[in-house]
Parts: sequence; structure tokens; C-alpha cells
Amino acid sequence: MSRARKAGRLAAVALALAAACGAPAFAQSAAAAASTPAAAAEPAPQAAIPGPTRNGREIYQRFREGLADPTCEAGASTRWRQHFATAPKRLAASNDDTLPLFGYVVDALREAHLPTEYALIPFVESGYKPGARSAAGPAGLWQMIALTARNHRVPILAGYDGRLSPVDSTQAAVRYLKTLHGMFAGDWRLTVMAYNAGEYRILGALKRNGQVARNAKPEQLTGLSDITQAYVRKLHALSCLMEQADDREEWLRALDRPVPRLQAVTVPDDVADIAAWARRSGQDAAQLQRLNPVFAGGRIGQAGAARAPLLAVPAGAIGGVDGDQAQATSTASVPAAATEQAPAADTGSAGEPRRHTVARGDNAWTIARRYGIRVADLLQRNGLGANAVLKPGQALLIDTPGAKAP
Repeated sequence: MSRARKAGRLAAVALALAAACGAPAFAQSAAAAASTPAAAAEPAPQAAIPGPTRNGREIYQRFREGLADPTCEAGASTRWRQHFATAPKRLAASNDDTLPLFGYVVDALREAHLPTEYALIPFVESGYKPGARSAAGPAGLWQMIALTARNHRVPILAGYDGRLSPVDSTQAAVRYLKTLHGMFAGDWRLTVMAYNAGEYRILGALKRNGQVARNAKPEQLTGLSDITQAYVRKLHALSCLMEQADDREEWLRALDRPVPRLQAVTVPDDVADIAAWARRSGQDAAQLQRLNPVFAGGRIGQAGAARAPLLAVPAGAIGGVDGDQAQATSTASVPAAATEQAPAADTGSAGEPRRHTVARGDNAWTIARRYGIRVADLLQRNGLGANAVLKPGQALLIDTPGAKAP
């Protein structure tokens, strides 16, 4: 297998968002390339088959439940309140991609049995911007340098920088964090300090200060930079900022909305760019491009670059894939199946157009497939946008008004 093709097979892809900031993230050490075997995913707190969307408060609750240190003393976030004020606002904004991206990272960490404090690292490093680049060299959601990225199996080729793929980079970050987490006896504070400064600097500091990882006092370690010392405080303050926000009730109400559940999707070989995939799948091309800055100019297969087969897109927003095209797409791209029996399809009386009452678990793709029509037609006939969220009990027109049911 050629090097380019192999890299293309490894490339996953990504999601997107917010404002760049912070020092270089991924430690410059090339060590710890070998990853700890991933732990079995813990059971999801909801149905066995997840739906295409979930409530934003569920994402926040899942984050809180995964914290290693959920306590927030009075005034814990005071110093960093202004510095990180935009983070909760972005999570609350319905027109921002931050909350779905945050949910994607939280899920990856929970499945690896890692503390969800680590989901706050992209806020510090990139402002949750998958396309963020630093003049010093780091790039992407997790601000990896090229050497560390390659050491953790992130493909970097002509025309494809996997650091800009939230899927590629998040998979690598979770592997690295899991290695550090084990190396430092499960202490999340030492782990994030090592993520920032490199594991050997932290190991050296522990040795110089006569400490061992299992009962270390990170705040007493000497010989480390102020940035590394502050890293723990920043992440804890960010967590407490959400818990102690002045407008907390208003903020929680803003989270109380359907949020797309992001996942990686295999794109068929005959799709050359994001716009073509958006037309075929009934999605928003601009949103797909924001979620996938790794594809420069929206081109999925570029000359001289490996073709990355996966896109990170909202699960269940996959519309318009039918027939042989559905077979060409990975099973991950198919919306989550309904968790309960849907009512029988309304075939319509003679001369009457068919209608469908949305059941729990239904989405545009499953409904369109059921009736043998295109998703684009279903949405157009009901005046719905590509990102419309269907609600149980909602009545949909299947056929063009005046048309006879087949």
C-alpha cells in the first residue's frame, strides 16, 4: 500500500470552532508514542442507540459527571473570569459550533475513562478552533506541533494536515493523554502540566522536589514555567466559571436545546469536495467546511494529497443518501435507528398525498428512505432547512400537494 493511501486510510477527520489563544499545547517530546489500549466505552446514560441530536444540558451534565475535581470553592474563577468569559458564551450560542464540538471531545474522553477536565484544553489552546494556527508552529484544536502529531499517528502530507482535523487530532490527543494519565498515577493535574511542558520536564521536577506521582503536590513543584504552573488553575477555573456564572440560570436555559451529535462519516470515492457531499446529503456546506478545515478550499481529494475518507458531520443530518449510495457510505454515516417502533406509514387514500407523523428516533433520512423519496424533496415540501430538527408528533407531507400516492 502506498504511503499516501495508507495515510488516507488512517485519516479520520474533524469538527470546528472559536478563538485562538494560549501557548503551544502538545508537549514537544516525541516520547509516549505508543498508546495505552483504549478502555471499553462506558455505557451511555441514554438509549443504547443514540439519536442524531441530544439536549445541550446533557452534554454539560456528562462533562460535570466526568470531572476528577468537581468542587468549586468560592471565587475559584475570579482571576480568570474575564480571560475565559467567551467560553461559556460560545457554548450557549445556538449559532456556534462550540457545544457540538465540546460534546464530541467529552464523549471521546468518557469512552477512554479519562477526566473531562481534559475537554477544556482546547479552550485554552485554540478557543476550540479546529483551523487555528500559531506562528510558532502548533496547529489545530489541540495545537499540536508537527513532530508530536506524527508521533501520534496524525497524517501530515502535502494538501492534508491532520492537525486541522478534529477527528484525527482528538484521537491522537486522547491517546497521548491516556499515556500521560497512566504515567502520572492518574493525577489529572500532573497530566495537563505534562501535556503543556512535556512529560520529562514534569518527571524531572518531581525528582528534584523529592516527590512521586501518586502523592504529588503539583503546586509545590519548582523549576517549571509560570505558564505550566498556571495550566491546572486555568482548567479548574474554566470548569468553575460555568458552575458559578453570574447568569447561570439563563446560561443553563440557553443550553436547553437540541445539539447535533457529531461523528465521522466515510465519504464515497466519487465525491470530490464538501459542497458536492453537502448537496448529496442535504446538509449545510458552510457548516461542513467549518467542521472540517483540514480540507482546504473544501476539496476532499487534492492532487498530491492522500484522500481522507472521513468527514466529521452531525449524525442524523445525513440526508439524501439513497440506494447504492447508502451502501457506499460507512455504517457510521447512517443516522441512529429509532429506539421504539414507529407508527405505520400513512399510505394516503386514493388521490390523496401521503403524510407521516414523526416518531421518536425518526429523522429526515430514515423517513425519506421509508417512502422512497429524496431527502431534499421531503425537506422542500415541508418548508424545512437542511439542519431542521424533527420533533415527535410533527406531521410531514410526503408527496407534492395534489399528487396521488403511489
